[in-house]
Amino acid sequence: MNCNVAIVWMHDYIDGELPREDCLTLKQHLLSCPACRARFEQLEKTEALLTSVMAEPKGQAMTPAASAALTDKILKQIPPPARHRDWTGWIRRHPAVTAAAVFVVVMLASLAPTVNNGSELIVRGDDLKQVVIDGHTVIVPEGVKIYGNLTVENGTADVRGDVEGSVTVIDGSLLTASTAHIAGQSRMIDQLLDRFWYKVTQSFGSTP
Repeated sequence: MNCNVAIVWMHDYIDGELPREDCLTLKQHLLSCPACRARFEQLEKTEALLTSVMAEPKGQAMTPAASAALTDKILKQIPPPARHRDWTGWIRRHPAVTAAAVFVVVMLASLAPTVNNGSELIVRGDDLKQVVIDGHTVIVPEGVKIYGNLTVENGTADVRGDVEGSVTVIDGSLLTASTAHIAGQSRMIDQLLDRFWYKVTQSFGSTP
């Protein structure tokens, strides 16, 4: 645990607002960190002092010297303003949602080059030796069999032979002759959301 986070949790603990599982984590950190343990002990002493002052019978005011000493001690125990405390606490309590949000941002960022540079032909596949590229057209000639998947981005896939896999066309078109045979799936991806999910499935290795 980071010591800065531990300091925030100390105050929540003293206020009785720290969840039980976080209490256990904080206690483990205090056992291994002398500096935080000393700070926590000081906070507890200050809290006890404040409690005793609040419990003083009415009419028994503290002397000016004692009041000044108490004020000085309390001020020293107050940590710097934790401006990010609210959102860091939320992140700590919702790790799954946070991870999902970060993943979406990263995936959308990875799509930016595709959106901005949509004119460059990109061809990917396991067996491209017999594939013919004519301008922005990728041709699988009649009588030719390629093994594995074929992906064409920003172009036309013209399948006339056999593809022992799937054919995916991103921002382009797919032509299949009567002699064509595609063993796997034939997919056309031409929308931003479709490209997003295609990237997601690629990232998790589930693309056919």
